[in-house]
Amino acid sequence: MADTGRLTQTATGLPAISRVTQVRIAIIVAILVIWEATAASGLLFRDVVPSLLVIGRAVGHLLVDHEFYWHLGVTATEVGTGLVIGGLAGLACGLALGASRFLSRAFEHYLYYLGPTPKIIFFPIMIMWFGVGLGSKIAMGTISCFFPVALSVAAGMRQIDSVLIRVGRSFRANTWQMVTKIYLPAMRAPIINGVRLGLGVAIIGTLLAETKLSNRGVGYLIINSYSTFDMPRMYSLLIVVFVVAIGANAIVSRFADSDTVKRR
Repeated sequence: MADTGRLTQTATGLPAISRVTQVRIAIIVAILVIWEATAASGLLFRDVVPSLLVIGRAVGHLLVDHEFYWHLGVTATEVGTGLVIGGLAGLACGLALGASRFLSRAFEHYLYYLGPTPKIIFFPIMIMWFGVGLGSKIAMGTISCFFPVALSVAAGMRQIDSVLIRVGRSFRANTWQMVTKIYLPAMRAPIINGVRLGLGVAIIGTLLAETKLSNRGVGYLIINSYSTFDMPRMYSLLIVVFVVAIGANAIVSRFADSDTVKRR
């Protein structure tokens, strides 16, 4: 059966837009039309919902603002560092839980309970431990990223073909060799999915921390625009964050797609 999510060829040889793509475009257009109609109707307080033209101008001004890129670099550093630390810690924890039934039964329930907990409640503790600078924001990104990676890796460990594990043990592979030669190659998809989830929550945790107590970063710019009631700038910042997050997620997804192609 043909994939309806892809472009089809017309009789003239030109690509035709599939139904799925048409629906996606229609949803985006409908949202934009509703937004513009709401802005023009005056139903809400003035400037709470600016017109798309005003927001577009704000995005343009934001993209030529050198100071914005400095703040974006600060946030990217915090998110990236938190993703690396939290991802590696989650990977190690997931491997340990997946390899040991005893450890899994003893500790994995705590991860399931703490995983959905809003991590912002730990921010006061992070401030006391790491101060009000980058450290507390990196810690928030780390703790946010840790849980989805750990749970994804632990679940992936249980899906590894037992034949592969027996082969590794028959060759008397040590723990490091089992991890690098058997476990990680067999769990590439679960690891990447965990990283994708971890990246999203790391961005959320870091931005929330920046809005609470910071004088740098994109979260600080967003809350500052809100405090000064500069709605067009606030919406433009949200749009840029949204686009950057989509781009980062797409890059991670490329690894998963390339892995699927190689397996085929």
